[in-house]
Amino acid sequence: MSSRSRLLFAAVAAAALLPAAGLAAPDKALEAKFDGMIDNAEMGGWLKTMSAEPIHVGAPHNKKNAEMTLAQFRSWGWDAKIETFWVLYPTPKEVALELTAGAGAPFKATLTERPIPGDESSSRTQDQLPAYVAFQGDGDVTAPLVYVNYGMPADYDALERLGVSVKGKIVIARYGAGWRGLKPKLAQEHGAVGAIIYSDPRDDGYSVDDVYPKGAARPPQGFQRGSVADMTVFPGDPTTPGYGSTKDAKRVARADAQTILKIPTLPLSYGDAQVLLAALDGPVAPAAWRGSLPITYHVGGGDGARVHIKVESDWSLKPAYNVIATLKGKTRPDEWIVRGNHRDGWVFGASDPLSGHVAMMGEAKALGALVKAGWKPKRTIVYTSWDAEEPMLLGSTEWAETHAAELKKKALVYINSDSNSRGFLGVGGSHSLQHFVNEVSADVIDPQTGVSVRDRLRAGLEVDATSPTATPRQVALGKMATDHARDLPIEPLGSGSDYSAFLQNLGLASLNVGFGGEGDSGGVYHSAYDTYEHHSRFVDPGHAYAGALAKTTGRMVMRLADADTPVQRYGDLADVVGGYVDEVKRLADTRRDEAQTRARLLAAGAYKIADDPRVSRADPSPLPASPRIDFGKLEAAVARLKTSATTFDQTLASKGPTLTDAQKVRLDAAILPLEQRLLRDQGLPFRPWYKNMLYAPGRFTGYGAKTLPGVREAIEERRFDDAATYIGLTAEALIDYAAGLDAATAVMNGG
Repeated sequence: MSSRSRLLFAAVAAAALLPAAGLAAPDKALEAKFDGMIDNAEMGGWLKTMSAEPIHVGAPHNKKNAEMTLAQFRSWGWDAKIETFWVLYPTPKEVALELTAGAGAPFKATLTERPIPGDESSSRTQDQLPAYVAFQGDGDVTAPLVYVNYGMPADYDALERLGVSVKGKIVIARYGAGWRGLKPKLAQEHGAVGAIIYSDPRDDGYSVDDVYPKGAARPPQGFQRGSVADMTVFPGDPTTPGYGSTKDAKRVARADAQTILKIPTLPLSYGDAQVLLAALDGPVAPAAWRGSLPITYHVGGGDGARVHIKVESDWSLKPAYNVIATLKGKTRPDEWIVRGNHRDGWVFGASDPLSGHVAMMGEAKALGALVKAGWKPKRTIVYTSWDAEEPMLLGSTEWAETHAAELKKKALVYINSDSNSRGFLGVGGSHSLQHFVNEVSADVIDPQTGVSVRDRLRAGLEVDATSPTATPRQVALGKMATDHARDLPIEPLGSGSDYSAFLQNLGLASLNVGFGGEGDSGGVYHSAYDTYEHHSRFVDPGHAYAGALAKTTGRMVMRLADADTPVQRYGDLADVVGGYVDEVKRLADTRRDEAQTRARLLAAGAYKIADDPRVSRADPSPLPASPRIDFGKLEAAVARLKTSATTFDQTLASKGPTLTDAQKVRLDAAILPLEQRLLRDQGLPFRPWYKNMLYAPGRFTGYGAKTLPGVREAIEERRFDDAATYIGLTAEALIDYAAGLDAATAVMNGG
């Protein structure tokens, strides 16, 4: 599901490099043996086999890949099985999109992707699904067309000023700036009766690179499939909210399912979108709304351009085949290290997700060989090959919800990967693992430069900061990276891949790992051109970064499985949270200033004076007054957390090597549920499934993370009563976390 441009360690706070007790002596000889077993060519062969036919949920080749994965794991010595869930997965029975009135009418859109010369895979059209997005609302409507730019909240504010309404109309939005599913959701909330999402060449077509097959970018006939289920409410099967979608599970009626949209929606290629957009009249689109098509972009709003859209789907249950493989731990079998990557795609899925999946398979084969040669991990290792991720994290979420109680008792960490490409290492996740990530990344060699993947990333951050177009964030990261005695920070996680249920609902420490930035597959993302041929030529030639990913995540798994004492360093988490609190305080000041400034400009008639008199515009709406917010509880909680974290880290560094075996077991028992203390049963406003008070996908960003989400989003959306409530709840969670650290410290002190 995930799409990457350049992956970065993205927080700005950083801490001095200090040894973590659990990583005092990783077994470098064992890791060298592991590296020697990672075979790039073999992983490339698996990729070719697995991406040979369409692999969407319910496709014959998807089931064949599950059976192949199961057989491979068993042959490598793993105890492996398939766990099947029955998930609601709509597939299109009929789709139609046509311009019925306006310049260029009549015109019928081509909702299939023709083969590319030289790409054998793209010619295998049997079992390919046409243009569609999952969990839209079926319908058959004809209405005037309105262009809404990216279809984000600010775009509707701009339309309001232009006097253009989408009520009773069909919107056309371009991909980008926010998650796909928000575009039809916001259109629906503004009264639209249908939605179209197209890929503008400014974002992933000929403005970016030569188009496929000459280059990697999206060709004119390519379109992006995907899911538009309302992930920001909860992921997983819409008819089994919060519990596993087993065959006999009680289900919510489809009409009552909260995350299924109500209006018909289709994706469109930019070759066909050009015809629709050229038919629009009305105001010329604002400068920031103009893409790279050779037309004048208009907003529409009148009756000039009319569009007919029809979607009829098969809403039956489909089997989702999760492959679950286990290597039982020698001394601590009830402590689990869980590793996962999904296996399903929208068509062939070579880059997304199989590039990450074959790396995971490479790790699994090497770990199995090490076990056969005599190595026994202390803790149990669980590898998971997820099905049905693309429709909305169905396979992983249903498995996690089904096994929630056991996971909360046993899972130390979940390590995820997804699509993978050439370039720079990117890691996001629980900030208590930030130092651990730095230690691992210092020991993996970048296949293109011969330096460590951490050093290559550090150099990239430093160089990016010197660009004339560098953002303030890039400058801050570059300045931090120049200090080679300090860790590179990791980014917070939102959603869009299989870590979501583990981190944000169950409260398990999680990491998401991948490479990218130089061979990304955005130009063929979710299209029929995400093929073995495209991936091998443009994304990861020689599959070298499949090897780099396997060596990175494989090391993480081995070190976590065998760590003598905890690898976490909690001062990193405390520092990062302190930075987040500073951010929301500044945000509150900004919101207050914005409200005061707009009120002053409205009172002075400044908007009418400043506007072009030849362009009809209304004044923007007044903003609610923004009160001063008391952050005292949150500030006190961060201070308490910093004290407890520092004490824990110092105690572990000094006493970790001398702890008795009994103390180590008790310390693990204290640490394992610690991240769960960040959960609050109330969850977040409007979406109680998301219970983590530190990390969540944004309500209006989707994949993008919101940190301190209950507080931050309440301030952004001017819900100031909610802001006060979630300052209290977040402070409670941080104090609870600090108390857990204090209890773990007491174990080390003999308590």
